[in-house]
Amino acid sequence: MLRLLGLLLVIWLVVSVIGAVIEGLFWLTVVGLLFFAATAAIGWTKRNDGTALPRGR
Repeated sequence: MLRLLGLLLVIWLVVSVIGAVIEGLFWLTVVGLLFFAATAAIGWTKRNDGTALPRGR
C-alpha cells in the first residue's frame, strides 16, 4: 500500500512540475499539489496507525 502511495506522490509531483513549466497550465500545478498533499496525508496516517501491510507480504 505504501509503495502505491509513494508512486502516486511521484506522479503528483511530476504533474505539478509540468503545470509550472508549461505556461497557461497553472491549474495543473494547483491540482497536482492538492493531490500530493492529500496522498502524503493518507500515507502519513497509514504509516502511523499500523494499518499498512507489513514488509514482505
